[in-house]
Amino acid sequence: MNITIIGRKCNPREDFRTRVEKRLVKVEKLFGEDAVAKVTAIVEKNYQAVEVTVNKGGMIFRAEERAENINDALDECVDSLVRQIRKNKTRLEKKLREVTFEDFNIEEVEEEAEFDLIREKTVALKPQSVEEAILQMNLLGHQFYMFLNADTGIVNVVYTRKDSGYGLIVPDYDD
Repeated sequence: MNITIIGRKCNPREDFRTRVEKRLVKVEKLFGEDAVAKVTAIVEKNYQAVEVTVNKGGMIFRAEERAENINDALDECVDSLVRQIRKNKTRLEKKLREVTFEDFNIEEVEEEAEFDLIREKTVALKPQSVEEAILQMNLLGHQFYMFLNADTGIVNVVYTRKDSGYGLIVPDYDD
């Protein structure tokens, strides 16, 4: 597994890097050596956080956890990733046929048979700047807002992050 470790407002120490590699062995068994993992260590005044994103073949799993200690946040984050994988075990088996889940010893978890689509909404896309989209999202009181980016002509999504900032999702058409 290709692991990239990034520090935001910090420089991760070697013992943290070693711990990351050791903890991600579980995940590597599932996804194989050609998977890509990005680990971001974040240090703020009141907390420390770890964000792990694993990508293989267009399938992305992401977890972010906060704790007082960066190592605790890492442990919780990896456990959260494993829970996501357990929940989606059957779907993952279909997607990642070359990986055997029996080697990983995952307990059986009931798969959701189908998704209940409760509501479908049509959105009129008008060209807006990112700032206008964030303003519109806040006026509507939503957590996210889809819009046509006036600068690029591509559909984007702005969203509210847990850390009280904003995020922008831009599609990547290279794949």
